[in-house]
Amino acid sequence: QAQLVESGGGLVQAGNSLRLSCAAASGRTFRTYTMGWFRQAPGEERGFVAVFTSSVGHPRYADSVQGRFTISRDNAKNTIYLQMNSLKPEDTAIYYCAASNNGWRHVNFWGQGTQVTVSS
Repeated sequence: QAQLVESGGGLVQAGNSLRLSCAAASGRTFRTYTMGWFRQAPGEERGFVAVFTSSVGHPRYADSVQGRFTISRDNAKNTIYLQMNSLKPEDTAIYYCAASNNGWRHVNFWGQGTQVTVSS
């Protein structure tokens, strides 16, 4: 059973926006974990997109999405979000939610992924 469940992916035209959500599975809490988003495009390795650096720390973004994507969280709902604006075809990938309790040295939990496809 997935511990993290993503939603919100889809097909959009370049320049448009999408918002991804990642919720903890029922009965699960990630209060002591730091959360983030990663993505994997076809033929490429999975890489980070946006992560919180600690449970109360500021977010960190990949250079390729800085200024266009925003990560946020709602602790009451055990949910994090990724607002993606000004989408580009190169943003096409499977987006994964992740949780780490060791400063991102490794990921403790992955979501199942949600597909984002940006057409030109």
